[in-house]
Amino acid sequence: MTKKEKAAYIIRELEKLYPETPIPLDHTDAYTLLVAVLLSAQCTDARVNTVTPILFDRADNPYDMVKLEVDEIKEIIRPCGLSPRKSKAIFDLSNIIIDQHGGDVPSNFTDLENLPGVGHKTASVVMAQAFNVPAFPVDTHIHRLLTRWGITNGKDVVQTEKDAKRLFPEDKWNKLHLQIIFYGREYSPARSPKLDLDFITSTIGTAKAKKELK
Repeated sequence: MTKKEKAAYIIRELEKLYPETPIPLDHTDAYTLLVAVLLSAQCTDARVNTVTPILFDRADNPYDMVKLEVDEIKEIIRPCGLSPRKSKAIFDLSNIIIDQHGGDVPSNFTDLENLPGVGHKTASVVMAQAFNVPAFPVDTHIHRLLTRWGITNGKDVVQTEKDAKRLFPEDKWNKLHLQIIFYGREYSPARSPKLDLDFITSTIGTAKAKKELK
């Protein structure tokens, strides 16, 4: 099966499983999404969703966020891990959004990636989910599955994103990256994956991937 044929198969199967793709991180606008995605680094979405209501009750916009002390933010977000770094990033990016962008989250990759604590993956999520701009955010789960399925060589997430964008139609990107995440959680977890459960890998996976899953 060629990579193009594999890509078509993945789209078809994931659409059957996940015709609807609710955004996993609870938010109300681009700013609260940005903060939630930043908090999700090395933290589960479920845990982020228990922390953000407390944080956003205090500050759900950059103007209120900069009124808080960094230590206040750090204490609230502590369960998400990396709280010293994340709290400073949230405080600093809120100031920049106010000073340089009139209080609105920028809707382009360059300005987003210039914000403290915001890398390409976080910017891609915000562009896709807040502004509906085609993007293909690649996290470790997507990287793992697309490597396992032979869509990419698994060199790094940068190469995985390039390969995904080349093989999948642009109008599918925003939905597909969520569908792949959902599939990974349900059918192909990082720990103890099973070939009989992970039917996509058992059908189109590389020989190495199939061997690893047995």
